[in-house]
Amino acid sequence: MSIRDDIDAIVKSGDVVLFMKGSPQFPQCGFSGQVVQILDHVGVPFKSINVLESDAVRQGIKDYANWPTIPQLYVKGEFIGGCDIVREMFQSGELVPFMEEKGIAIRDKAIG
Repeated sequence: MSIRDDIDAIVKSGDVVLFMKGSPQFPQCGFSGQVVQILDHVGVPFKSINVLESDAVRQGIKDYANWPTIPQLYVKGEFIGGCDIVREMFQSGELVPFMEEKGIAIRDKAIG
């Protein structure tokens, strides 16, 4: 399998997949940290992939989406965008309805 096949499998392995630098508990860049905070704030469960663990994945994900930066958010296998796009969707109130339209269950933040 090629790195593209590997990334395709990862993208399709969860409903919401975030390619980021570091982990949700310890983001290694501010942009990755912002996306984690937004997803946590609105209650979207997600799978994270630390691109710093593999140079092949780090470059491969940029080629996969033809998007030059990380983080990258995928919902149901569809590339959504990076930090700026996720932040704009959150600030405009579009993020939660978008997730709900895609069939993503939003956690009740009171339950955690």
